[in-house]
Amino acid sequence: MKIRFGYVATALDLWNASPAKTITFKQYSTLPKNERLDKLKHITAQNLHHTKRILHYNIAHEIELYRFSSSLAPLATHPDVMWDYITPFQKDWKEIGQLIQNHKIRASFHPGQYTLFTSDKEKITVNAIKDITYHYRMLEAMNLHKASIINIHIGGAYGDKTSAIERFHENLKKLPREMKKQITLENDDKTYNVEETLIACEKENIPMILDFHHHMANPTDTDLNDFLPRIYNTWSNSNTIPKVHLSSPKSQQAYRSHCDFVSINFILPFLKMAKDLNQDFDIMVEAKQKDLAMRRLVEEIASIRGVKRVTSSAVEW
Repeated sequence: MKIRFGYVATALDLWNASPAKTITFKQYSTLPKNERLDKLKHITAQNLHHTKRILHYNIAHEIELYRFSSSLAPLATHPDVMWDYITPFQKDWKEIGQLIQNHKIRASFHPGQYTLFTSDKEKITVNAIKDITYHYRMLEAMNLHKASIINIHIGGAYGDKTSAIERFHENLKKLPREMKKQITLENDDKTYNVEETLIACEKENIPMILDFHHHMANPTDTDLNDFLPRIYNTWSNSNTIPKVHLSSPKSQQAYRSHCDFVSINFILPFLKMAKDLNQDFDIMVEAKQKDLAMRRLVEEIASIRGVKRVTSSAVEW
């Protein structure tokens, strides 16, 4: 069983490399009108430059998983801005895509919590489609739109989970087919647990990303071990292996919050469960210390008896 590791957005081991520099709409509005677009372009150019730096860092450390920042182009979906964030940077988008393709990096996006399809308010669904479109257009500009995923949660329950799930399936039909093909669903830490998310994935033929920390915060009545083969099976029609999110609680009082690093003791039960299935999979580390947390976790897992480190950021067990 081979496990590859990745991290989210920012490489903390690099100096001043945030790919998520931004500007608020209020700040944007106070600028002279003839300076506003230039400001947006300047920030986006910085974010794309830092993304390239991060990708070169990943290549040097043999990191084959990476989640792009969703904030690469500030205010791109704001109704009073809606600027062209693709055309001025075509060369940059293409260069980033080529780095990803040439080095076989598994790339993804994870839109925010307000990108959901369970609301009974049409405006919220429209905004969700707008946000998915924003992410898809960036993937398209990088020529990664057929290979990379856009991961979302099901959404809220609004006091009636059965009706909300029905709306999810209906509202998802409004998403263009080519975009839906790149969607994955993840269980969340409050509302839709592993079983509920899995059922939705199976119905829509959408791959499911298991988040173990979320599962521990929002468990099912049935043991996770009973669901794992089905979760992996949702990836059977895709061209890639299953993907899992790992993090650990900040504290018992702040259980849902991510810790700076990942506790090996917290995630070990899942790793042993995965070992029993002996299926290759990828791990996205969701920790405050980003790449530093990922590298520490690889070291700790590689020290387990029977685990062999095969690259800087992958092990076999």
